[in-house]
Amino acid sequence: MKRFNLLILVFPWIATLAIFWVFPVIYSLVLSFTDYSIFGQTRYIGVANYLKLFSDRTFLLSLKNTLYFVFGTIPFTTVIALVLAVLIAEKIPGHKIFQAGYFIPSIVSMSVVAIVFTALYARGGYLHMLGKLCGLAVPENGYLFSTSTALPAIMAMDIWVAVGYYVLLYLAAIKSIPVEIYEAARLDGAGFWRRLWQVTLPQITSMTLFVVVINTIRSFQIFIEIYVMTRGGPLGSTSTVVYFVFDEGLRKFNMGYASAAAYLLFVVILIFSLIQMKLIGGKDQSR
Repeated sequence: MKRFNLLILVFPWIATLAIFWVFPVIYSLVLSFTDYSIFGQTRYIGVANYLKLFSDRTFLLSLKNTLYFVFGTIPFTTVIALVLAVLIAEKIPGHKIFQAGYFIPSIVSMSVVAIVFTALYARGGYLHMLGKLCGLAVPENGYLFSTSTALPAIMAMDIWVAVGYYVLLYLAAIKSIPVEIYEAARLDGAGFWRRLWQVTLPQITSMTLFVVVINTIRSFQIFIEIYVMTRGGPLGSTSTVVYFVFDEGLRKFNMGYASAAAYLLFVVILIFSLIQMKLIGGKDQSR
């Protein structure tokens, strides 16, 4: 009877998981092997969708942009978050205010942030005018209308938004380090930099792995910024894989082709995550 009551209590969660997660995942995998038609007959075509992706210039450009975004944001986000967390942990004056200030962008809706930065990057926007005042070679029509600056501009915004969340993660990891280790290091005459390299960084390797992996997954799935700010333009310079999936699936109704692209992205994310776990996690275990 107790087991039955327990099953009744968890049934809404199980049903929600099955309907809105398990079923779509399995069904989309099935669709990836078909030529889906919303009006006609859906045909099984095997791996043709996957093979087509490797010759699709639009998809390859989207994959290139996604990789550029991932490799261009993760190092900056990780390093900046770590530096800020270390400074806050050192209890600089007003560290509580800084801690809250860094985290605020992370809790604001990404759609709202994207709309604000679209205005800032636009022709005549604050950042556009500031660049002119500083004598920089700014795009005439704004940062988001140039193929050379659109994606870097979105990357800069994404770094600003994401840093605060990872600062809190790093700060939690640093504060969990036993105080006795730092006291022993000080007794041995270790200064700030020596404590950082020989105590702090080795002790938070697991958190670094976690930060890098979840940041990688999040960066590969970038979509809202692209949809709100550029819709993949100009000339596809900001199109990403997830935006490609959206465009093929929900605009052109090529559900099978879009599903294949989504699962290919899943494989790419899995490979990158395993490599990161091997490189960073292996170092952690070796200690």
